[in-house]
Amino acid sequence: KFKRLGGTDANQEKFWALKNVNFNIHPGEVVGVIGRNGAGKSTLLKILSRITVPTEGYIEYQGRLASLLEVGTGFHPELTGRENIYLNGAILGMSRQEISLRIDDIVEFAEVSKFLDTPVKRFSSGMYVRLAFSVAAHLDPDILVVDEVLAVGDQAFQQKCLGKLKESAGKGRTVLFVSHNMTAVKNLCTRIIYLKDGEIEFDGNPSAAISEYLSTDKSDCAKWSDEKNVNSHLKRVSLSNKKNANTNLFQYTEEIRVLIDVEKMNHMSSVTAVRVTDTFGNILLTSWNKDGVETLDVFRSHSNTFTCTLPAKLLRPSDYTLTVFIRTPSEKGILIVEEANLSITISAEQCPIRTDRLGLIAPTLQWQQKELLSKIEN
Repeated sequence: KFKRLGGTDANQEKFWALKNVNFNIHPGEVVGVIGRNGAGKSTLLKILSRITVPTEGYIEYQGRLASLLEVGTGFHPELTGRENIYLNGAILGMSRQEISLRIDDIVEFAEVSKFLDTPVKRFSSGMYVRLAFSVAAHLDPDILVVDEVLAVGDQAFQQKCLGKLKESAGKGRTVLFVSHNMTAVKNLCTRIIYLKDGEIEFDGNPSAAISEYLSTDKSDCAKWSDEKNVNSHLKRVSLSNKKNANTNLFQYTEEIRVLIDVEKMNHMSSVTAVRVTDTFGNILLTSWNKDGVETLDVFRSHSNTFTCTLPAKLLRPSDYTLTVFIRTPSEKGILIVEEANLSITISAEQCPIRTDRLGLIAPTLQWQQKELLSKIEN
């Protein structure tokens, strides 16, 4: 009984969140870590930050390391923003004088000057993450570890943070950056580590790593828990441009092609759908593969390949999430059996539309002008 409580039961199945993960990072490198949910990214960063002790193996690093893994990491909710700045600085080994020299820059970057002497438990999640990132970035660590926490902030602040990370990298500091925003990772990082099922699938050039990530097999998609009702399976989902090159970066004038491979598991009917959402979670469009199809049996064979094309000049320059999912009817209603999320970025380089124009989408509409001539009678 005590062996079972201690986790040493021989019959207990072991799950390795990370296995055989080995790499070296040189000073001044900006390394991105990508992978699907559950691939081991956050676990890796917790081990690097010495929050979690590895079961096997070791980690060595030189210099001062600062990490931002989740909202408010290292903050005490009862202390004010000012007090937490000094607390975090002390944890990083800085003197009070060093922190005092930087506190004005920290507060200005975080934009929380009005609430600096308010307990942080009264901060919104956005204010929390702004102050936490500002502290981590301005206390001049030799190594900065940043998780997907930046997704909490608004788009303007995310761009501000990415600019700060680029500035830190330019000064020779080492940065480890985890994000599902492939454009941010590609623009910021000089190297990408792609994790899959707790192991390193790819380590190297950012463009090659992202292509590998986007075109990977979809066998690890989230499934509905009742296996007997799983009637279809997403084998592969990828994005490509008109040149059939795998990418997630598109020009405003380019169409977006979504290639979906689906395997039918039984005779039950299913529908494959595509949904596009912006960075704030607004659903811009949803399309089913049965749109315009009269018959309900949309899967006629064991394996099916669908191509969904998003027209050019539709999405305004920004970042989006494209979700591909399979839904099927059951006694409980409509169930989402599997889904896969891909990031899309529309570049503003070749877009003639002003970025400050209001609207969630920016289609090019047809306009006509007719001049009405009035006849003046004397």
